[in-house]
Amino acid sequence: VQLVESGGGLVQPGGSLRLSCAASGFTFSSSYMSWVRQAPGKGLEWVSNIYSDGSNTYYADSVKGRFTISRDNAKNTVYLQMNSLKSEDTALYYCGTNLWGLGYWGQGTQVTVSS
Repeated sequence: VQLVESGGGLVQPGGSLRLSCAASGFTFSSSYMSWVRQAPGKGLEWVSNIYSDGSNTYYADSVKGRFTISRDNAKNTVYLQMNSLKSEDTALYYCGTNLWGLGYWGQGTQVTVSS
């Protein structure tokens, strides 16, 4: 199982970024996918989930209305579109999935929101 996040960077408050997570080593199209984040000095925070077929999505209250999760099963990729970014969105963002009761996560991509 391999999950590789990309798309992070430095952005000003109010700006946008799109994170990508390329998956391999498992049946992506059958797997529920998640994004979580970890801000400096804080614990992991769940951000969003998406069903295997993309039919249902869920968001933390802190990002609802600003972030959109999506997936392309033909490309084995899940995305997180982040708009109206705030300083409190600064964190290391990870994508992950649960397979056979085990959690798998990528190495993360850093998002820094600062003027």
